[in-house]
Amino acid sequence: MNNHIIEFKDVWKTYHMGDEKINALAGLNLNLNEGSFTAVMGPSGSGKSTLLHVAGILDMPTEGVFKINGKETNMLTVKEQAQLRRNEIGFVFQRFNLMSQLSALENIMLPMIKEDHQRAGEILNRMGLEGKHDKLPGQLSGGEQQRVAIARALINDPSIILADEPTGELDTKNANAIMQVLQDLNRMEGVSIIIVTHNSVSASFADQIIQMSDGQISN
Repeated sequence: MNNHIIEFKDVWKTYHMGDEKINALAGLNLNLNEGSFTAVMGPSGSGKSTLLHVAGILDMPTEGVFKINGKETNMLTVKEQAQLRRNEIGFVFQRFNLMSQLSALENIMLPMIKEDHQRAGEILNRMGLEGKHDKLPGQLSGGEQQRVAIARALINDPSIILADEPTGELDTKNANAIMQVLQDLNRMEGVSIIIVTHNSVSASFADQIIQMSDGQISN
């Protein structure tokens, strides 16, 4: 039985800048199992962020096949792609991407299909943010803001979390604490996680590390 949650099969992603053609992904082949925790590393321009964008259905392959839970994204309508993204994927970003005028609780409720204050509060508590529900992002530390961002990513109970440099704005102590949160989500709840990082310490929390170069897996 195929238990791949993510499948890249000969995936190319090509951008055109004037007369120049840039292959951000160049025939990428990669299968990730359910419940895996993968760190993607490589120099700038190696294709890491493009891999994450395709995995998050934010970008479609130029050529090749990409599947989530066996569903080929190129074969879905735009509405179906949006539904799959909303139901299956949670995003965590380097700069937190919180709405400054909204409280922590209000921020994590933004992606909710149906508002549920109790569930939102429970997830914030799981992130160690008891008593911080009504705080604005500017009243929280960087580590706390990233915990709010992770809570937001979890709000629709996704099977996959995609994190783009999730510790890039944090000091070492907070970075390790955030990676511990992600590792616990993976090991205790079976959430599949892909992180893009330049930080080898953060990458060490993952079960496997993939090196990218020139749009391909290089290890």
